[in-house]
Amino acid sequence: MAREDRKRKPDNDDADDDGERRGRRDKRPKEEKPAPPLPSEIKNKEKRSEVYAKLKREKKAQKRRLGRERVQAAQRAAELGEQVPEKQVPRTIENTREPDETVCRPDDQELFAGNDADEFNAVLKQVVTPKVLITTCRFNSGRGPAFIKELMQVIPNAQYVNRGTYDLKKIVEYANNREFTSVMVVHTNRREPDALLIINLPEGPTAHFKLSKLVLRKDIKNHGNPTSHKPELVLNNFTTRLGHRVGRMIQSLFPQDPNFRGRRVVTFHNQRDYIFFRHHRYVFEEKEKKVVSKDKKAKASESKTEKHVNCRLQECGPRFTLKLITLQHGTFDTKSGEYEWVHKPDLDTSRRRFFL
Repeated sequence: MAREDRKRKPDNDDADDDGERRGRRDKRPKEEKPAPPLPSEIKNKEKRSEVYAKLKREKKAQKRRLGRERVQAAQRAAELGEQVPEKQVPRTIENTREPDETVCRPDDQELFAGNDADEFNAVLKQVVTPKVLITTCRFNSGRGPAFIKELMQVIPNAQYVNRGTYDLKKIVEYANNREFTSVMVVHTNRREPDALLIINLPEGPTAHFKLSKLVLRKDIKNHGNPTSHKPELVLNNFTTRLGHRVGRMIQSLFPQDPNFRGRRVVTFHNQRDYIFFRHHRYVFEEKEKKVVSKDKKAKASESKTEKHVNCRLQECGPRFTLKLITLQHGTFDTKSGEYEWVHKPDLDTSRRRFFL
């Protein structure tokens, strides 16, 4: 009987040892579950696309949830009369650009004084009417003639002169003698326009642009046909001293008294040093819209038709992109000309550095 009691009732020391062992077992660090593999680490294509789609759905749902929370917080603050939290601005390459000392400011008196003394002042103050001569390189073919034809419809008072075998200096002298204010040269390579040269007369400067992504009017879906009215000119984002000078040069190609009755708009939009050209016209359409008015007393609802005028933009073409390569003092001179600015590959060291 004594032996059985010993078996049934273990000693206190043994019980304490068992408790300590259990405590040590509980204190052992729990093994963490391994993180799910990234889609790029999965070799199976179907499994990889499935995991990627799942991650994308989760990210989208989290973004929607955070947006709802922000809206609710703003509404709650407005109801309580508290200060509404500021709206978050996304980080872009444009608003995180490198600081530039040459950015123009509205109170820059030196800039305004320079505008009154530059080469474009006479045209922009309507003392002289702009008159543009358009010519080509010596071997012009492909889409070059069609592009020049559409350019002449865009720029008022533009005339085409056949280049022939004349040097560009002879063309500039010819334009000076006939009181042209600008010369525009369309360069083609392999039957495709690839460069644009703008020479301001009589004293320059000369700007050389790379031309790309040309789309003619016939290739634009639902395009419109421009009229002969003087267009309205819109210049966007020419913020630096260099950009301001290039913008004034482009502005001097067009008359400064637009005819708004023609509903034409020509836009030069600068973004990341690429100048996007668009040509639109306003279209006003009168449409009838049914409005259902419900009366509480009357059982049937009455419907009335109201007339609304909708405004939209219709593209007239052409469409192309310019990139400034050089800006030269004076008229075109490749041998002894001085350059105000030259684009070099060494300047493209940062995606957040812009010059216009």
